[in-house]
Amino acid sequence: MRYGIDVAILGDLAEPAHLVTLAREAEAAGWDAVLVWDHLAFTWGMPSADPWVTLAAAAQATSHIRLGTAVTAVARHRPERLAQTVATLDRLSGGRAILGAGLGGVRQEFTAFGSTRPGGVVLDEALDVMVSLWSGEEVHHRGAHYTVDGVRLAPLPLQRPRVPVWVGGTAPGALRRAARWDGWIVVGDDREGRMTLSPDSMAAQVSELRRHRANAGDLDVAVIGVSEPGSSVRAYADAGATWWLEHLHSYRGSMERLVRRVKAGPPV
Repeated sequence: MRYGIDVAILGDLAEPAHLVTLAREAEAAGWDAVLVWDHLAFTWGMPSADPWVTLAAAAQATSHIRLGTAVTAVARHRPERLAQTVATLDRLSGGRAILGAGLGGVRQEFTAFGSTRPGGVVLDEALDVMVSLWSGEEVHHRGAHYTVDGVRLAPLPLQRPRVPVWVGGTAPGALRRAARWDGWIVVGDDREGRMTLSPDSMAAQVSELRRHRANAGDLDVAVIGVSEPGSSVRAYADAGATWWLEHLHSYRGSMERLVRRVKAGPPV
């Protein structure tokens, strides 16, 4: 199992410099990744930072830790712009980017700007467009929701054949989608820091993933949760998790307390 931190860059943690500090401390303490929330939380009254700008800053402050989102509501973006943004982060970081992708769980982030949250078919087509652009080939696409008329993206991501795409969500459609791509992200805790996803429940969902994928051995499974320094999360690894993402948010306490947790290192 590998270990990362998942930072809710909302509220007090919307200050971009805090993410840079947490990323530096995470790399120094032996964590393997820094992922961040991607929300327009100001639509529901809470400050929120732009994930891609903060991750770019973290990329410049670190050298080897992976960087990404958990997760981006892809349909809030034009796929060509998001493909360019992720490719730029991947190059800036030396090939360390991860795209966490999902439908978006807060409808107000769409309705506040006069749109509705689209369904999975829009997400599927957007991801297809993005991956086609990342290929470096000239893209000709005419779908139900997007058109690309003979465009070749440059510069390309450093990672080949693509930046890893990890899909979030627990609905049957989300599990089928995750099995098609490179990973699955599942939230395992609640706001009070209690683990609400048991290893047995996660194992059942991992079995469903494998049902949709002939070779599931190369599929990353990331569980977001809360642990104490020195504790073990081995039960989740036994259930099929390949990543533990320590959930850091303002409900866990002050920035100083979060830094202490990061410095204490991954659960082992």
